[in-house]
Amino acid sequence: MGVFVLLPLVLPLTARPIARLAEQHLHPRVATRLLTGVAGVMALCSTVCLGLLMVVGTAQLPGNPLPDGWSDPEVRAAVPQDEVAGKLAVPALLAVAVACGGLLWRHRTVRRRAHRALAGLPGTGVAVLPDDTPYAYALPGGARDRTGRVVVTTGLLSGLRPAERRALFAHERAHLSARHHRFLLVVRLAARANPFLPPLRTAVSYTAERWADEEAARAVDRRVVARAIGKAALVSWGTLLPTLAGFAAPGPVPRRVAALLGPAPAVGEWPPAFTAVGPAAWTAAVGTAVSAMSSANSAVTPALVLHAATPL
Repeated sequence: MGVFVLLPLVLPLTARPIARLAEQHLHPRVATRLLTGVAGVMALCSTVCLGLLMVVGTAQLPGNPLPDGWSDPEVRAAVPQDEVAGKLAVPALLAVAVACGGLLWRHRTVRRRAHRALAGLPGTGVAVLPDDTPYAYALPGGARDRTGRVVVTTGLLSGLRPAERRALFAHERAHLSARHHRFLLVVRLAARANPFLPPLRTAVSYTAERWADEEAARAVDRRVVARAIGKAALVSWGTLLPTLAGFAAPGPVPRRVAALLGPAPAVGEWPPAFTAVGPAAWTAAVGTAVSAMSSANSAVTPALVLHAATPL
C-alpha cells in the first residue's frame, strides 16, 4: 500500500474546488445534501485512518494488549514510517476527539439554553421576543417540542413590511422542515476532524441558506424575499447573536440577494449534461464521489490487512 494508506488524510484537499463547483452550479438542495455526505464520509475515513495508523505504529510496543499478529513486519510494512506515523496519530486522534466533543457539548448547551429561555412563552410555532436587538433564527425541536419554533425579535419585525415578514417566517420554517441544523452539525464536526474540510462547512452554510431562500421564494415573491434578506442584513449589522445563526447572518448576503433577483434554479435534480452549467455540475458530482470512494478504500484496506493478520 505504501503512501496510499495516507490518502484519507490528504484527499480532503479536493474539498475547495468541489465546494466551489457545487455551490455555484448545483441546486442548493442537491448541493447541501451532496457536500454534507462527502464531508461526513471524508471526515470518518480520515479518523479511521488515524486510528489504524496508531494501531499499526504502536502494536509492537511492549505490554500492548493488541493481537501479536498486528505487530508482524508484513503488517508494519504496509504503512510507511510506521513508528513515526503511529506516534503522530495518537495526539492527532486526541485532538479530533477533544474538538468534536467540545463542539457537540456547545451545540447541546446552546439548544438547551434557547429552549429554557422560551419555556414561559405560548407553545406556538413562532416566538416573538420583546427585544430591540434585531435577529431571528430557527430553533429545532427539543424533548417536548418536536417541530421546532421560529424565534424573532420585535426589533427585526419593526423594520420589515408584512410581506417581508412572511418571507422571513417562510425562510425559517424551511430550515426547520428540512432539518438544516443536522447538515450544519455534520459539516462542522467534519471540519473539526480534518483541517482540510472547512471549505465544505462554508459551502454548506451558504447552500443551506440558499435552499431556505428558494423555499421561501415559492411561498412569497422572489423579490420580496431578496428585499427582506437585504433589510434584515442592514438592520442587524454588527449584532452578536449569543445563540443560533440568525436570518441573513450566514453566507454572503449579496450573492443570495443576486440569486433571488435572477431566475429560479432548475427544479430537476441535475442540470442536463449539454448545457452551460452541466459540465461543471457533473464535475462536482463525480469529483465528490471519487474523493469519497478513494478515502473509503484507503481507510478500509489497512483494516483488512489487520484482520488478515489476526490469528483465529
